[in-house]
Amino acid sequence: MGQSLFFAAKPIERIRVGIVGLGCRGDMAMDRLPIIPGVEVAAMCEIRPHLVARQQDKLRQNGLRPAREFVGPEAYRAMCEWDGIDVVYNCAPWGLHVPVAVCAMENGKHALVEVPAAFTVEDCWRLVETAERTGRHCMQLENCCYGEIELLALNIARKGMLGRIVHGEGAYLHDLRSYNYNSPEEDASWHYRDYWRLHWNAAHKGNQYCTHGLGPICQCMGVNRGDRLDYLVSLESAQSGFEEYAKAKYPADDWRASEKVAMGDMNTTLVRTVGGRSIMIQHGIATPRPYSRLNTLIGTRGILTDYPFRVGWEDEPGKGVHTYFDDARAASVREDFMHPLWRQAGKLAQEVGGHDGMDLIMDLRWAYCLQNGLPLDQDVYDLAAWCSLGELTEKSVREGSTPQKVPDFTRGAWERRELLGIESLDLARMDVAAIRPLAAKHAP
Repeated sequence: MGQSLFFAAKPIERIRVGIVGLGCRGDMAMDRLPIIPGVEVAAMCEIRPHLVARQQDKLRQNGLRPAREFVGPEAYRAMCEWDGIDVVYNCAPWGLHVPVAVCAMENGKHALVEVPAAFTVEDCWRLVETAERTGRHCMQLENCCYGEIELLALNIARKGMLGRIVHGEGAYLHDLRSYNYNSPEEDASWHYRDYWRLHWNAAHKGNQYCTHGLGPICQCMGVNRGDRLDYLVSLESAQSGFEEYAKAKYPADDWRASEKVAMGDMNTTLVRTVGGRSIMIQHGIATPRPYSRLNTLIGTRGILTDYPFRVGWEDEPGKGVHTYFDDARAASVREDFMHPLWRQAGKLAQEVGGHDGMDLIMDLRWAYCLQNGLPLDQDVYDLAAWCSLGELTEKSVREGSTPQKVPDFTRGAWERRELLGIESLDLARMDVAAIRPLAAKHAP
């Protein structure tokens, strides 16, 4: 094994960021990154010149310096080689997540990668080994780990209010039928270029988008920090939702109407940890249903769950959680146990926007850690453990729900690591109070 990534890199007083991919996620990132104290968007990389021009207009309208432009299918290589950036913020389509991250680290840059950061066990190991060899951070931008309820759950879990956490439930339940099938002519803002996500779903089974639900549970349970994922089994339904939607919306001679999709409408995966905890993760994007991530923690003293938010714990053993459905109690807990990051910057984050504020909380936190030479909340070992489920769940499904072992990407180091603490920001040092939303999201 090379250099361990259980480390704090040298502080970077002013973080120069190069962003790859200016589509949906990249566009939202460009509303946040330029306003974070001590962060400068120094470079932008994209294959579509008009998207680069739009973001340059946004910077100029807000009195910010234009970024250096890298345009072309493999222009990210030149950007990663350029010595004018410290961090590569990777918002490219899924297939480029690993190549861009590896190129960034090989060129001495820290890599921040959108979700999912990788899809195969081999690529997870590739990111781990590259990060260890180069001594650079490789963090998955799992914004749901910074959601208000997810961080509330972490705070409550660390205070022991739920007792020993024995089970968790997370999910990505989101009707994405129109997003997968839309063309630019149908919806200029919400579609996947060249239908890349539809093609991915057509080729794969299993849970290919598991980390929104899994990541926060792993942090609460101390996965890779006193416990680790051991094995899983995965089962999914037949595919009907996507294909029925396409047949109803498009004429018979449209290729979308006859496209066969491998991914089932609903995938349910059960994971067991070495410490005996269980986790249920679900994925469903092809049926008309309300959005939910479940966000459920069950402990020996109580339970917290979301969508809608409810919480309760025993005051005495055996007394039960009779206040579980009490909205007043839930509101009180939400206020009394609010995580410091949300208490300090939550209102600002919601004003700036980005998935109800969690995106800005996430960006503030990693920027603060890099500026002050602190370890990141999520590291490459977390990335690998969570993302390995992409391949492992697909293999389990295709083999009749056979158990699959989850690799130990820490190589035994999980046993001696400390739990993730209840972290915060030094507002005075970071000057968060000076943050204001950009004056214009897009050029006219």
